[in-house]
Amino acid sequence: MNFYTYLMMLSIGSALWACGGGTKNAGTEQENPAAKEEVSKGIGEVKDIQLTDPLVADLVRSGKKSYETKCSGCHKLNDERIVGPGWAGVTNKRSPEWIMNMITNVDVMLEEDEEAQKLLEECITRMPNQKIAIDEARGILEYMRKNDEDQLGSKDGAAR
Repeated sequence: MNFYTYLMMLSIGSALWACGGGTKNAGTEQENPAAKEEVSKGIGEVKDIQLTDPLVADLVRSGKKSYETKCSGCHKLNDERIVGPGWAGVTNKRSPEWIMNMITNVDVMLEEDEEAQKLLEECITRMPNQKIAIDEARGILEYMRKNDEDQLGSKDGAAR
């Protein structure tokens, strides 16, 4: 084998190796976790939430109370939309940071966050700013997690 033939075979082999060998079968590719789209954390003060498992009962109770007094008029616990979207599955669709920023920084989120703007287009009515503090929002988040566990059997699918 001469030098040029060897060089050509080496180049072709390298190209095939870099492209995965050209033997991918439909439906058998494994997803690269690094290639997953980053889940938005929204815009606001909340940058990182440490979730607990099991759920914190006191936070669930306080979140339920907040839901009943401030949220239930617009949000159902299932997937039905009243004014705002239903809550079933929310912790599997949105990061905990995004949820808390939406609750505590609603005006900025509706102005600047693409996902919040899509929800506004769907629901037409702006979510009111109820001036919910971070501590209260954390309880609401924990209640949402409990609701997803009860409604769907899974929670925190969007947490990373």
